[in-house]
Amino acid sequence: MILSIRSNQKTELIDVTEAVRKAVAVENIDNGFCMLYVPHTTAAVTINENADPTVKDDILMVLNRVIPWDAAYRHLEGNSPAHVKSTLVGASELLTIENSRLILGRWQGIFFCEFDGPRNRNLHVNFLKGGHHG
Repeated sequence: MILSIRSNQKTELIDVTEAVRKAVAVENIDNGFCMLYVPHTTAAVTINENADPTVKDDILMVLNRVIPWDAAYRHLEGNSPAHVKSTLVGASELLTIENSRLILGRWQGIFFCEFDGPRNRNLHVNFLKGGHHG
């Protein structure tokens, strides 16, 4: 399954938790795993707090300070910072599914990380069915 995502800013973290939960429900997985994969070299996926929106702002603030847009990069397209951020955050996440529910911590959410927007993007959601747990 592929989720289509539209980013609206140069860098942003987009909460996709509910979309992934819906994908789990559609696939009717009792127990197993949900693999998220970003097929873009300037985007990523991560799990972090989604209760307080300032957390994602802080994450972007630090990434943008540590990896500035105005350094002496050699890549001619001008989006080297996006490539570096994508490498540091990562292109995939693996989540557990138990009793037809994604296992996330109380404050955790799933974020698609845009580092070279705005763009139309894809998030691949794949499943591995497992045996009964308990």
